[in-house]
Amino acid sequence: MKKGDASPVLVNIGFGNVVAASKVVAIVTPGSAPMKRLREEAKKTGRLIDATEGRRTRSIIVTDSNHIILSAIQAETITQRFFEGKEAIAGEED
Repeated sequence: MKKGDASPVLVNIGFGNVVAASKVVAIVTPGSAPMKRLREEAKKTGRLIDATEGRRTRSIIVTDSNHIILSAIQAETITQRFFEGKEAIAGEED
């Protein structure tokens, strides 16, 4: 990206689905009871986005708009992709 370019950094969350890195607040694992409640609450209020393509949920992404995104990719893998995106931007700014 060029300096001053307003393009959002998009991170692949699996199966061709991407999320804007600047909108992500947290990436968590779905196993705990609070995360299960978070998912159910988002489903009831229409804020749940299922990007698993029918596969098992391996991570939950929380956005700044309070939307909940389900992904079939491990939380560690998505986190690593975020860091790779930040390194690419930092390298282009030099």
